[in-house]
Amino acid sequence: MRLKEIELEALHLPENERAELAQKLLLSLDSPSEDEISDDWLLEASRRAKDLDSGLVQPISAEDVRLKAQALLR
Repeated sequence: MRLKEIELEALHLPENERAELAQKLLLSLDSPSEDEISDDWLLEASRRAKDLDSGLVQPISAEDVRLKAQALLR
């Protein structure tokens, strides 16, 4: 099927289906690969470890995080 045919077919879909198709098409352009996601997380973990090691930031216990989160939800 050629692009113009697909476009004409898509434009005749109900609004909710056009919106769903548009979202899927946009996500297919913007979604990073699994390798890119893994690389990004590794870089972030390394950056955070360096910040902790250098004393730039102080660690926060899981318990403190839990208590702060609960306080925000009240």
